[in-house]
Amino acid sequence: MASRCEGRENRFYIVIAVFIISLIISTVFFSDRELTAAYISHEFLDDANWYDSGDRDSGSNFLGLEKWASYTYKVDDDFYNASLSITSFKTLFMMSEDDLISQTSNTIIESAEELNITLDENSKISGSRVVNLEHKTMYIIYNGYLTNNGVTEKVKIIGETWNCAVSGTSIVCIGYAQITSNSSEEKITHWAKLVIDREGTFGLGEYLGEDGLIFNVKCH
Repeated sequence: MASRCEGRENRFYIVIAVFIISLIISTVFFSDRELTAAYISHEFLDDANWYDSGDRDSGSNFLGLEKWASYTYKVDDDFYNASLSITSFKTLFMMSEDDLISQTSNTIIESAEELNITLDENSKISGSRVVNLEHKTMYIIYNGYLTNNGVTEKVKIIGETWNCAVSGTSIVCIGYAQITSNSSEEKITHWAKLVIDREGTFGLGEYLGEDGLIFNVKCH
């Protein structure tokens, strides 16, 4: 009797295992695996000397079942540098909020190292907001210092991330803006263009509106 019960239990678990495997295969191979790469419309760039740099990067894993693509935007200013990279991820299963914020934090650190920026860890702030009137995001902001040819300038850097359920993608934005040049008075124009929204989330005084770059990232 015991062996019959064990046999039934084994068959039950086998059926469950086959069902789960079939479900995973169906999800992977019959779902839309095309990647919709997030970008910024030119109408939000031209009025502030920002432009699409044409820098593109992309890749895939797991036989193309997971994909990513990155676009980079820069500002036309020889004295106050600024840039924004937008990376879209299409994974087998959409990233959790914990994974997204961890990915964003790591990307900020990597980007700072590449740009020779020293982050001020004590300046770190984090929070959330709603962009493009529909996506709740999570962000991290640091103050930092950029050193070139022995001259140190102040910069600000932001990492902002969200999941877009419509396109099935996860978005990570990394933006930075130099706010001094030759140790002159601070200029936050480019930083404001990166982050402003109509709610004044980042306390930038007169800089309010719905034409901020990250605020207008199109992800679907």
